[in-house]
Amino acid sequence: MLYEKIKLNVPYEKIGVSAEGCEAVLTAIVPDRIENSAERPPRRAVIICPGGGYDYCSNRESEPVAMRFVSHNITAFVLNYSCYKKPFPTNLAELAAAFKFVRDNSDKFGIDREKIFVCGFSAGGHLAASLGVHWNKPFLYEPLNVSPEEIKPCGQILSYPVITAGEKRHDGSILNLIGDDSNIKLKELVSLEKQVSGDTVPTFIWCTCDDSLVPVENTLLFTTALAANKVPFTSHIFSSGAHGLALSDETTANCDAHINKECAEWISLAMEWMQRQ
Repeated sequence: MLYEKIKLNVPYEKIGVSAEGCEAVLTAIVPDRIENSAERPPRRAVIICPGGGYDYCSNRESEPVAMRFVSHNITAFVLNYSCYKKPFPTNLAELAAAFKFVRDNSDKFGIDREKIFVCGFSAGGHLAASLGVHWNKPFLYEPLNVSPEEIKPCGQILSYPVITAGEKRHDGSILNLIGDDSNIKLKELVSLEKQVSGDTVPTFIWCTCDDSLVPVENTLLFTTALAANKVPFTSHIFSSGAHGLALSDETTANCDAHINKECAEWISLAMEWMQRQ
């Protein structure tokens, strides 16, 4: 089993997160050695949003990824958010509520409240990036009765993310998210390359050139917008690799295409980036 392989004694806690009348589940996975928490510096933390086309939450991009962060002394949380045909911004409100919960309970979990990141894969990358661009928008923070700063991530880690609702979009993700394809205003709101501003949070983003489900242009559109708005970012575009790589090794692979030694470097690169933020 994965947990035996990593050899960590990891406490789990599942927390219900309610927002906009729907409920998500946040799972906290805390590194070992918490008994001397008062004697050590607070840890960094990350909230993980699995992919699944806004249809479901992928198990391959959930706890196995969290365990990899935990093995490097980063407290991880996995958000199983509302998916199939839940109207925007239901799942974004759930993520914001989860972020507020983690920040409010930073002392309990022994984490630095100013070093909480969000990480997402594919459609979960779209969700994570939505918080990264919309954290200070009234439509998000006012219904939750929070201040924008309470739901602002320190940075975002985006893995082969869905970004655009335009020509290079992933149809399934966008249609599950907005339902009515004729709603031009809503399509603009979820086309995240059009929502980037100088307030967008620092970004680590990676994908592959030949991703056949979410074209590389999604990443290129987003990084172009980040550069135009002078938002700090790190981008890694690997030469080749299937969609849905997760950790890109045997830990999360369910077929040979999900094992890619070149792309498997992404999480070490991401954790190095986190240390610089």
